[in-house]
Amino acid sequence: MNFEQLQKQVDFIHEIDKVKYIQRKTRLFNSNRTENDAEHSWHLALMAVVLAEHSNENIDLLKVIKMLLIHDVVEIDAGDIFLYDTVTSHQNTDAELAAAKRIFGLLPQAQAEELISIWEEFEAGETAESKFARAMDRFEPLLQNRSNKGGTWKEFNVPYEKVIEKKSIISRGSQFLWNYAKKLIDQCVDEGILRKTDSI
Repeated sequence: MNFEQLQKQVDFIHEIDKVKYIQRKTRLFNSNRTENDAEHSWHLALMAVVLAEHSNENIDLLKVIKMLLIHDVVEIDAGDIFLYDTVTSHQNTDAELAAAKRIFGLLPQAQAEELISIWEEFEAGETAESKFARAMDRFEPLLQNRSNKGGTWKEFNVPYEKVIEKKSIISRGSQFLWNYAKKLIDQCVDEGILRKTDSI
């Protein structure tokens, strides 16, 4: 390691500070304040530490944590797209890949290649680690919306069926957590904070 490589790492550290300014639609637990991407990523990483025992498969927890800490860094360039957006696809892969290459490319080559690879693995969602990481990414906003009496589901008129469609990916990483999540979603319907399409 030399000062030139260190400077690249420092430049990357400066760049990712921008993640703190990217506001998400979902609000903090029991709050009117929206969370930012940095808060979201930190929360998911700690959730993974606490909930790792519920993964469907054995996982490399350190890799999962890396995935969760970097998965939204691309939004510095590509922006945050709301999961339930009906106009723009949540899978903005071309713009996000370009962002990943630019941002992680600020690092020394070996580190850049590692983080781009981990980011791509998360996006593909085929390994045990990426399935569990993506489960965390879908589980946290569900808990937030429940704590906020419907939260973004109510604000954007998202129906039960769409929530089930988007959240069922949790089962690929943890069937146990999906069983729990499904129960919470059904309770939200019973409590009147999430509507079914046929109840309009």
